[in-house]
Amino acid sequence: MQEALHQVAHTLRALYDRLPWSVEPHPGFSDPEYWRPRQRPATDGWTEDDHAEVQRLRVRQMELTITIATHPFWKALEGPDLVTARTMLKHAHDTPTADTPAA
Repeated sequence: MQEALHQVAHTLRALYDRLPWSVEPHPGFSDPEYWRPRQRPATDGWTEDDHAEVQRLRVRQMELTITIATHPFWKALEGPDLVTARTMLKHAHDTPTADTPAA
C-alpha cells in the first residue's frame, strides 16, 4: 500500500505540473514592481476531465493514507520503535545514495 501511495503522489504531482497554473480561467498578469517580479500567462483553466482526475487521485491518496495509518500492525509498536518503523516504511523503496550502504 505504501508503494501505491508513492505512485499516486507521483502521478498527482506530474498532473499538477502539466495543468494550467489557474484552476479557473484567468487573463494572466505581470507584476514587475513586486519585490520579486512575477508573471503568469492567460489560461483557460482546468477542464472537467482535469478536475475529475485530480479528484480521483486525491480520493485514492486519502484512502491509502488512512489504510496505512490505521493498519493493525502499528498497534504492536510504541514510542521510538513506531517512529522508526513508519520512517523505514516510507523510505523502503528509495534509491540508495552513493554514501548509503546497500542492505
